Amino acid sequence: MLLLVGLGNPGARYVGNRHNIGFMAVEEIAKRHGIGPWRRRFQGLACEGPVGGVRALLLLPGTFMNESGRAVAEAAHFYKVPLDGITVFHDEIDLPAGKVRVKIGGGIAGHNGLRSISEHIGNDYRRVRIGVGHPGNKDMVQHYVLSDFAKSERGWVEALIDILADNAGLIVRGEDASFANKVHLAMVAKGFGETEGGDPAG
Repeated sequence: MLLLVGLGNPGARYVGNRHNIGFMAVEEIAKRHGIGPWRRRFQGLACEGPVGGVRALLLLPGTFMNESGRAVAEAAHFYKVPLDGITVFHDEIDLPAGKVRVKIGGGIAGHNGLRSISEHIGNDYRRVRIGVGHPGNKDMVQHYVLSDFAKSERGWVEALIDILADNAGLIVRGEDASFANKVHLAMVAKGFGETEGGDPAG
């Protein structure tokens, strides 16, 4: 059993927030792979089924972002999922909007959801870092990530969510480089290239 976690805040007011792009990605993976229904489990919403031929539990923590680790730890312990079997999809302000990077372990770059998960289970899990761009001023970051994507951003957001779901089989098989490359090429093919918003330096 693998564990795919989407990070976000629960409740209708947060649905369209940049901070909730992890939720969006994992919800689309479930839809694309015919997995459901979602049920209340592990302090959140969960469903399980095959992704790319691999059995997976998909989890949306029902705690707020800074307590995400409670839900992840409960699910991981229940199924005895090792750290290298856990993949977390989350927003990343230090990547340009629409860019995706995959890494295992490393820093949390001030992300409260990652901080909580690392505190509960350790640090060496896989992260799918989904770039949402940077507001340009660190004092504006909280407002920025808790704001909805602008209408002008919805094109790349919808394209990226579809592409992530299309290629989820690669990530569950541990083909991280192929996953990141295919996502990049597919975004370029849809017209969302290197300069899509944001400041890579954060």
